[in-house]
Amino acid sequence: MIHIEDMCKVYRMGDIEVRALDHVSLRVDAHEFVAVVGPSGSGKSTLMNMIGCLDTPTSGRYLLDGMEVSSMNDNQLADIRNFKIGFIFQGFNLLQKLNALENVELPLIYQGIHARERMERAAEALELVGLGDRLFHRPSELSGGQQQRVAIARALVSKPPIILADEPTGNLDTKSGADIMRMLKELHVKGNTIVLITHDKEVAMQAKRMIRIQDGKICDDRAVV
Repeated sequence: MIHIEDMCKVYRMGDIEVRALDHVSLRVDAHEFVAVVGPSGSGKSTLMNMIGCLDTPTSGRYLLDGMEVSSMNDNQLADIRNFKIGFIFQGFNLLQKLNALENVELPLIYQGIHARERMERAAEALELVGLGDRLFHRPSELSGGQQQRVAIARALVSKPPIILADEPTGNLDTKSGADIMRMLKELHVKGNTIVLITHDKEVAMQAKRMIRIQDGKICDDRAVV
């Protein structure tokens, strides 16, 4: 599903060169549950941006579901993101003026789905994450855990094969964080490929495979037992 070969990402600030990714190679098969763990500045956020087609590498290749995406233009990358990847962010990234149903509908609007089908699919996704009775609540009327559930519903509504979760429990209390991890595990069991980005080793240990990144290089890649 994810095939990265000898990828580098270099940022230049005047005469200073920063290698955020330094010759990284990585494979993630379909239906895997992988955690990428590392401290701040390790390169894990840059790797997330590459996997999520939010940025392009300085060098190297990236094949996503067999498609070469490392040289695609912005419009092509936007299509890949919309159909192939569901995003869950630490900050939820919900639009405050929209209710839960409208927030979940957004990816379907970009896909050109008819209004009635959008509403039905969004309501179904919210029901799936236990928010069937909160369809018309705005983010300010929901707890942090409930907002993250809306974000998960939004990630699921277009039925992407990959779920990319960036610190999904970072802004949540212990119970809400545990609920979100339980949902991710359930999505994995149902067949989604899950890539979880975290600095928390305890969270990473709940995946099936843990990849540790340091100074832009993968320094460990092992099954979680």
